[in-house]
Amino acid sequence: MKQTILFDLDDTLVYCNKYFHAIVAQFQEKMNEWFAPSGVTREEMMKKHEEIDIAGVQVLGFNSEHFPQSFVDTYRYYKQLTGRSGSGLEEDQLWKLGLSVYDIEIEPYPLMEETLDSLARQGHELHLYTGGDHLIQRKKIDQMRLERYFQDRIYVRMHKNTSALEKILSEGQFDRTQTWMIGNSIRTDVMPALQCGIHSIYLKQEEEWSYNVIPIDTKPTGAFFTVTALPQVPPAIHDYLKAYGMKEPG
Repeated sequence: MKQTILFDLDDTLVYCNKYFHAIVAQFQEKMNEWFAPSGVTREEMMKKHEEIDIAGVQVLGFNSEHFPQSFVDTYRYYKQLTGRSGSGLEEDQLWKLGLSVYDIEIEPYPLMEETLDSLARQGHELHLYTGGDHLIQRKKIDQMRLERYFQDRIYVRMHKNTSALEKILSEGQFDRTQTWMIGNSIRTDVMPALQCGIHSIYLKQEEEWSYNVIPIDTKPTGAFFTVTALPQVPPAIHDYLKAYGMKEPG
């Protein structure tokens, strides 16, 4: 039975968090240099930055400017708290540092192509559903040549939540009993899928961004699995279909 499978992009098919972590580490060094003499600890600064970063996402969605702005806002918070004079030049350094994360050349997760090839060969229809700035996400899609698998079935949304997924499913008239959402974020992939009544596979990653990790408080109406590596996705779907006596299209 042909399944419709929606894949998340960042930290599902391609690396993302590790690049942000690397830039945040550079931000930590700058902030420590400027504010540690005033008695502010690295841990305090990073906790405040995380708080500001997450608050920005909740308001702006995955707008590309929210990340560098979170650096500047954290800097301004501690400048006011400590009374350190600071400068526009320092703010500009932090803004450019935050934006630099989008210039890093991305790389696919291990066996990304083999996983997508396997599902395509089995006759399933693949879709890509990602959150972020349209130009930045399209750059990643083009770099990885993902249109080979998804063609025009690509959705980029600034806010990736239940209402966004519901609109995609409703407008596309998806059969929800045969539709899956695959992703690393409980907040933006798993919970919306469960709330929209489709199957979900949670690709659990190490060192996950805290924004993505929330309690799962919706009971699945279909399949819900947790895997730790992308190549585990095709067998999980295969085993589910086999358990319910459904033949795969291939």
